[in-house]
Amino acid sequence: MLYNLLAPLAEDLRVFNLFRYLTFRSGGAILFAFFLTLVIGPGMIRWLKKLQRDGQPIRSDGPESHLLTKKGTPTMGGLMFLLSASITTLLWADLTNVYVWVVLFVTIGYGSIGFADDFLKLTKRNTKGLNGRFKLIGQAVIGIVATIVVVSHQPASIGTSVALPFFKDVLIPLGFGFIVFGALVMMGASNAVNLTDGLDGLATVPVMITAACFALIAYLVGNQIFAEYLQLHFVPGSGELAVFCGALCGAGLGFLWFNAPPAMVFMGDTGSLSMGGALGAISVITKHELVLAIIGGLFVLETVSVIVQVMSFKMTGKRVFRMAPLHHHYEKKGLAEPTIVIRFWIVAAVLALIGLATLKLR
Repeated sequence: MLYNLLAPLAEDLRVFNLFRYLTFRSGGAILFAFFLTLVIGPGMIRWLKKLQRDGQPIRSDGPESHLLTKKGTPTMGGLMFLLSASITTLLWADLTNVYVWVVLFVTIGYGSIGFADDFLKLTKRNTKGLNGRFKLIGQAVIGIVATIVVVSHQPASIGTSVALPFFKDVLIPLGFGFIVFGALVMMGASNAVNLTDGLDGLATVPVMITAACFALIAYLVGNQIFAEYLQLHFVPGSGELAVFCGALCGAGLGFLWFNAPPAMVFMGDTGSLSMGGALGAISVITKHELVLAIIGGLFVLETVSVIVQVMSFKMTGKRVFRMAPLHHHYEKKGLAEPTIVIRFWIVAAVLALIGLATLKLR
C-alpha cells in the first residue's frame, strides 16, 4: 500500500523514490513486522491465556518432561506471526502484483485451517483437533487454486515445468500434472514445518532462515539481468516476494522474542501450517521447489523420521527412533531442550548455505 501510494510521488519528492526499490521495502518490511509483533504480542498472549486457562493440551505419549515444562502455556501464538506478516506485506508490497496475493491467499488459508485445528484441540481438550482428512482436503484445494493462478501468470515455457538445481537449462515438463505437484509442494512444506514445531523456538528460526534465502532467490529470479547472469529461469514479477519474505523474517524475530525458551506462547498449527504453506508457495512461484527441499532440509529430516518410524513399526513391529519426530528422539536420549534446538538451528543454517550454492553451481 505504501508503495502504491508513495512511489508515484517520487517525481515530485525524490525522497519517495526509495519506495521503488525492492531492497528498501524488504528491509522496511523486516523492521516493521518485528516491531509490530512486539507491540501486539503482549496483549495477544494475555488474551490467549484468558481464553486457554489450562494452556495447550499436552500429548500423554510424548516426552514426560513436557507434562511439566509445557503445561499451562497457551497456543495459537501463530496468530501474531500471521497478522504481523500479512499486515506488513499489505503495507510494503506492490498490491498490483498477483504473486503477492497468491502467497497471502495460501498463508491465510493454511493459517485458517491451523486455527480450526488449534481451536478444536482447545475446546475438546485433546491433541487430535481437526480431522486429518478434512485438513488435507482443505490444504489441497487451496494449493490447487494457488498453483492454477501461478501457472496462468507465468511464461508458457516454464509455467508447468520443474527446474532441476545444478542444471542451467534442464526443465521437466509436467503439463497439467504440475498443478498437483505445486499443491503437494505447499502441503508438504506446511506439514513438515508443523512436525518440526515441537520445541520452544525450534521451527521459528529455520523458517526465518528459509525465508531469508528465498528473499534472495525471489529478488534474483525476478530480475532479468541477475537471472541471466546466474543462468536462472526468469520469472517476471516474482521479485516482489522478497518483501513478503522480509515480513516473515521480521515477524519471526518478533515471535521468537516470546517463543524463546521457556516459551510464553506456542505457535500452534495456526502458525506452522501457514508459514510452511507460504514457503511452499514461494518456491513454486520462483521455480525453486526442489531447492526448498535442500534449504528447508531440516523440515525434510523431521518428516522423514516420522515416515520411517511409522513404516518400520507397521512392517517389523520395531521402532527406528525412540520417538518421532527426530527432535523427540534426542529428548528421549537425554539431551537438554536448548541443546537440541540450537544444534538443529545450526543444521538448518548449513543446509541453507548448501541450497544457496545451487544458484551458482550449474
